[in-house]
This record gives sequence, structure tokens and C-alpha cells, in this order.
Amino acid sequence: MNKKHLYLSDLRGYGRLVLEATVGITSLVETMHHNILLLPMPVGQAGTKPTLGPAHGVVYNVIKASSGLVYRSIRGVARLIGAGLDSALERLEPELVHINSSHERAAIMSVLNGVLGDHMAAGGNPLAITLNFRHEGHVLYLNRESLDSAVPQPKGKILLMLHGHCMNELQWRRNGHDHGEVLAAANDFTPMYVRYNSGLHISQNGRALADKLEELVSVWGVPVEEICILGYSMGGLVARSACHYAAQAGHSWLQHVRKLLFVGTPHHGSMVEQAGNLIDLILEVSPYTQALSRLGKIRSAGTTDLRHGNMIDEDWVGRNRFSHAADVRIPMSLPENIQCYAIAALIAQEHCEIRGKLIGDGLVPLRSALGHHRDTRRALEFDAQHQKIFYGMNHMGLLDSQEVCAQLQSWITPATTAM
Repeated sequence: MNKKHLYLSDLRGYGRLVLEATVGITSLVETMHHNILLLPMPVGQAGTKPTLGPAHGVVYNVIKASSGLVYRSIRGVARLIGAGLDSALERLEPELVHINSSHERAAIMSVLNGVLGDHMAAGGNPLAITLNFRHEGHVLYLNRESLDSAVPQPKGKILLMLHGHCMNELQWRRNGHDHGEVLAAANDFTPMYVRYNSGLHISQNGRALADKLEELVSVWGVPVEEICILGYSMGGLVARSACHYAAQAGHSWLQHVRKLLFVGTPHHGSMVEQAGNLIDLILEVSPYTQALSRLGKIRSAGTTDLRHGNMIDEDWVGRNRFSHAADVRIPMSLPENIQCYAIAALIAQEHCEIRGKLIGDGLVPLRSALGHHRDTRRALEFDAQHQKIFYGMNHMGLLDSQEVCAQLQSWITPATTAM
């Protein structure tokens, strides 16, 4: 099958991003320019305007007015060109939703959505991903004809696969190995893969997934007997969020879920986003660098959710997601009546509390992946036999490790999962 790397819809989407970046960078440079003209102390309270002398005040006001005209002209021309390009491409754009794309294109789209997905979705950018089940890269529509074509012999047991941040369902296959494919074949499951916009709030993806699963169960070719969910990284948080919203909505699919398997899931946050929040704080210290903090604040809602592991609307609604506040999440326990399992990794070859906290698997601290928390209300109670640490392994290595796959298999196999 011919798989394309670039579509006209991509050009429209990239064009909009370039336009928005041009306007944003112009405004950023203008702010820095004016801050420097004010000649404040390099380090001090950001946003404090110094007292200007008569001569300095006249020069500053003249330069500010003249440079402001230049910056406004740049933004105006950029918007005019962008609008014309977008209009032209819209008329040329064919219907592309049924055409498959290359893995490379899918990977680029997933990274863009992970970083800017909330902004893209809000602006109607053609590059924004909508949560859907996928089969070999294609959107799998939830009607009998589409399902019969893609899944001609459905099993009564479904293995739901949820990818991580800035990823897509095709990336479950790494170095020729796919946990979903192996586990489904060994346990008589039908694997179902989801692609979602990881730049949206985790709660938004959780609610959308809950609704989609209810649709799936209603049109599945045979009665659904069991659902097992495997969530990698952010995917585990999306799974927990979906269970929460399914319970609220009274969805029937939740009663079929027997097991939730978390692989490298940042239940209490990822140190990468925590570091990003710290960089924001440092940049805001000086008036000279305050404008640069805007660059950090383009990161998506999904990304900032990973600071503490936000999963429901109440964790973020009405709050400044870029603030340096402490963890204010609503305490959430593991879903009731579902067997839950956690796999964590540590880059170090042996256990070390400091390395586990500071390094973990390179992205997720060890305690976060295991659900540990010093606040007992937030700590997740995994049974001792339902958690496993792999040493000498990084976050991505969890995807193609045969040892990890064997551990998941031992948990999924009914004979070894007695409570």
C-alpha cells in the first residue's frame, strides 16, 4: 500500500503553526526589546518598571513607538499571507481521511500533538488528532461493516492498548516486538489500539475514551466477556481517567474490565515536566528573560498534567497550569473491583532510593510508577505480587523487553492471577 509522508492538509496545518509561531516570536522579541530599553537590573522582580529620567524617558517613548509600528507591521503581513495560504490550500485539499500514511508521518503528527495538541485542537488545525480506535494505522469506525472488515473474527475478550505521551499506536511495535500482539495471541484476546491527542488534558482523553468504549461494546461482533487494559506511560493515566468517567456515566463496558496493567505510568508525575516548571520559574526571575518564559508556556495541557499526574477535570479547571503550586489533585484510588498491576524501571543496575527518585527510568521516578506517595490519601495500594521493578532499563526499553512481556503474560494468564 502506498503510504504518504505529506498531505495538503498537512501543509495547511504546518502553515498555521508557522504563522502562529511568527506572530508569537515577534511579540516575544518586542517584549524583550522594550524590557531592555527600560534598563532594569538584570535580576530583580519581573514586571517592575524602573523610574525613568527625563532624557531616558523621551528616548524610550520614541523608540517604543517607532519599533511598535515595525512589530505590528510584521504581525499584520504574516497574518495576511497566512490567511491567503490557508484559503488556497483549503480549496485544493482532497478527502484524505481514508488514506493511510507512513509511520514517519504518524510519528511527527503524534509529537506535534503531544507538544501543541490542545492549541491545535482549539484552533481547528487539520493536524490535530481525534481519539479513535485504529487498525493498521487506519481509523476504525464503530459500525458493524467497518469492524467486520478490520476484525473479521472478534474474540469475546478485548486487550485495549493505550500509548504514551507524544506517541501513537503504531509505536507499540519496537524492534519487531509488540506487547499487544504477543499477549493477545497467547491469551485469546482481540487487541484493540487507540490513538489519541496526548496534548489534550488527560481528563479530556479519559472521557472521550470512556464514550468510545461504550460505543465499541455496543457494536462488537460477539458478546464482550472481558476487557484488559494495558497503558504505557501517560496511557495508564488515561485508562484510570476513563474508568472514573465511565463509573460516573454508568457505562456498561466498565463491568467487563478485569485487569489494568500499568507500564511506566507516572501516577504521581514525571520529573521531565517538573523540570520544565522549574525552568519557567528561573526565567521569570529576571525582567530580561521573563519574555522567554512564554516559550515554555506553549507546552500542551497534557504535558503540564504530567507534573503531578492530573486525571480529572477538578485537578486543573480554574487553575493556572503553569503556576508553581504544590500538588492540588483530588485524591484518586485505583478503580474498584479491577485487578491492577504496575511495572516500573530503573536505569541503575541495582536498587537505590536516590537514583530512583532523581533518575528513575529516565522519565518517570520509581515511586511515581509504583504509585507510592508520602501522603497516604494519594498512595496507590498495589498488591505486593502485582508490582515489578526492572533494573538496568530505561523508559523506552519497557516497550520491547521480553522480560516485561513475560511478566505481563504471567499476570494476564488466569491461573496466576488469583487474588
